[in-house]
This record gives sequence, C-alpha cells and structure tokens, in this order.
Amino acid sequence: MNKPEVVMMGLGYIGLPTAALIAQNNTHVHGVDINPKVVETINAGKIHIIEPELDLAVANAVKGGFLKAAISPKKANTYLIVVPTPFKGKNEPDISFVEAATKAVLPLLKENDLYIIESTSPVGTTEKMMGLIYSQRPELEGKLFIAYCPERVLPGNVMYELVHNDRVIGGVNQASTEKAVAFYKRFIKGELHKTNARTAEMCKLVENSSRDVQIAFANELSLICDKADINVWELIALANKHPRVNILQPGCGVGGHCIAVDPYFIVSDYPMESQIIGKAREINNYKSFWCAEKVQTAKLQFEIQHGRKPSIAIMGLAFKPNIDDLRESPAKYIAQKVLQNANNEEYFIVEPNIHEHKVFKLTPYQDAAEKGDIIVFLVAHKEFKTLKLKKDKMVLDFCGVLND
Repeated sequence: MNKPEVVMMGLGYIGLPTAALIAQNNTHVHGVDINPKVVETINAGKIHIIEPELDLAVANAVKGGFLKAAISPKKANTYLIVVPTPFKGKNEPDISFVEAATKAVLPLLKENDLYIIESTSPVGTTEKMMGLIYSQRPELEGKLFIAYCPERVLPGNVMYELVHNDRVIGGVNQASTEKAVAFYKRFIKGELHKTNARTAEMCKLVENSSRDVQIAFANELSLICDKADINVWELIALANKHPRVNILQPGCGVGGHCIAVDPYFIVSDYPMESQIIGKAREINNYKSFWCAEKVQTAKLQFEIQHGRKPSIAIMGLAFKPNIDDLRESPAKYIAQKVLQNANNEEYFIVEPNIHEHKVFKLTPYQDAAEKGDIIVFLVAHKEFKTLKLKKDKMVLDFCGVLND
C-alpha cells in the first residue's frame, strides 16, 4: 500500500464504514484498531460488524489497495479519531480512549496536518486534546488544523447516510474549520455546516437528547394511560390529528449507542441546568423497569387464574425494530430482568434478526407465539405484525405491535 493519506483511529460501527467510504474515493486509508482479530478480518477483505453494503465496500477497498488495517498508526496528512467514549462511575463520560488515540498519533504529527475527532465527546474535548498535543509537541502550536465533526447516521443505512446526510463541522479556529470542510467535501454530498468545535460537540449531544426527551413524553403518557385505563396508542393517534402536535410512539425504554447515552454527556457537566434532559433519562430507564414488573405481575395473575405456571414468550431483543443491534437495548435488559426472577416457568426468547446469542437460547418467533401462554412484545419487528395469536393468549404489548 502507498503512503496513507488518512489514518482512521478506530474501526468500529462508524470508523470502518467511514474508512471504506474514503477508500472508495481512491484515497489511501490506514485503519487502526487495538483488536488484532478485527485487523486480520479487515485485511482479509471481510467485516466484523453487520451493516448493509459495508461488506462489498470493504472488500473492494482492500482488494484495490486503498484500505489496510493495523494495530498502530502511520504517518499521514489527516488523522480521524473515531473511538468509543464509554462511561465510568455514575454516568460520567470517559474520554480516555480519545486521549489514548491522540497520544498514539502525537509522534507522527507534522506541520499542516489535519486532526479531527468524530467520537461523541463532552463539550471542550477538542480543545482539551489540542492542549495535550501542543504540550507534547510545542513546535507545532498553531501549525495544525484541529476540528470536531460528529457522525449522525442510522444503523442499517450507514453507507448511504454517511454520504448524503448534512454534517456539522467545528474547528478550534476558522482555518481549521475550512480545512476540515475541504476534506469532507471530497466524500460527502450532504451540506457541510460550519461552526466552532464547542458548538459542534454540543450539537451532537443536543440532537440525541432532544429525541430522548420526546420519547420520554410518550413513555410517560403510556404510564399515565395504563393507570387511567386508556389505550395510549389510540390517544396519541387522536392527539396527533392536531396540526401542531406530533407525539412519538412509546416503547419499552430507549436503546442504542446514541439516544440512550448522549444525554448523560450534558447532564454530567451541567447537572443543575439540565433538569428536563436528566428527568427524561430517568423516565426512559424507569419504563424498562416498569415493563419487567408488568411481566412479573402477569405471571402471578396467570398462575392464580389457571393453577399452573405459564410459559412466556419474550418477543424481541434489539434496541429498535428490524435491526440486529442490541447495544444499550431496553428489551435485552427486560429479558434479563425477567429471567433473573424466573421460578420454573418456561421461557421462549425471540430475536428474528440474529441467529444465536451467547446468553439467550433463541426460539423461532412462530414457535414462541404458539407455545407461549404470555406473549410479551418488546420490539415491533415486522415479523411480529404478521402473527395470528390465539384468543386465549395473555398479551403484553409494550411497543404497539397490535395497534398498527
């Protein structure tokens, strides 16, 4: 492979698709991941994550010689930091992976290089990494271009949305913003919106926090309607007839690596100011606990009515319909919670989008619906909407499968 133009630090759900996209444009990309198996898989032209069209993009990029993976970086002109930002302690963001990736490229940086963070980060992270770079490489101060540009893609449609979605790009100064915009223009057809690094960092967090608050309103309505003996799905459909009302659909909580996580970045740094954002997180987390408790109550009711223990079908584990992604999934949490309280009942765990799971023994959805006395819908997968349930089934529909 020729000398790389781009180094991609992190080859996960965002890093690998982004690396493949850039490589598709005949740009040499050196991808870095700390997992040797991931590196080996990619260099064989294969992928370690499931995403439509990604397999072909990676295979072509590797075969064409434009993408190579390794466990350490090389010298390049542009460095993208696309590593996880997990939590430590009580919902406190951990930027140690961003810092480690930055330290790894520190010795390689040279004048006029472009350094971009894409990882979801607390406000001020880009400036903090700039300070780290210049403290170790003072001769480069003011001679690098440093920016932040968050992704905003939907799992299952990443390869399309990476190209066509608008992006927000914020540099530590105007020159850095312009340099980053020029870089992304080569690969992205969506509009590129210029701002500063702090605003770009907050924009990513605010987008997902806004969704979380909207979902929390719907989930809170579902709790109220349950007590008031009102069909929440009918209520929302009627309320949405108002020309300026658009209430989302309730579910069993909120999952995924963005909406269920990003609000904590704001709450952690601004606890007094983020009252609604923090409360929305509490409501959406509580909804999952509430669903698990509802299953426990249904089990007891069934046993009292029928004089035997029920069989229970848990329908869905993914964090949203029609995907295989279980990250931060409320359905998975509920399944685990219900199984922890198992008392010799028979359970059928269903997730039609995956073949096997290291914890759960999976059952085909038709078999589970046939054998289960209690049917618990946690995810509105399309397969579930075609089921014809017998009238003697006790159904707990937490995601509106029966209301479409």
